[in-house]
Amino acid sequence: MGDRSPKSVQKKAGQKQSKTDGVNQKKQALINAQQATKAKIAANKKK
Repeated sequence: MGDRSPKSVQKKAGQKQSKTDGVNQKKQALINAQQATKAKIAANKKK
């Protein structure tokens, strides 16, 4: 049986949140890299 005390429930929720934050940061970094690449290509085309 799992520990259902408020403290353990809160700790588990915090761990879950930090895990999703890490995933979201990776996604955002990837998006930023793609946007930067597109911006460089667009700048080179203007020259």
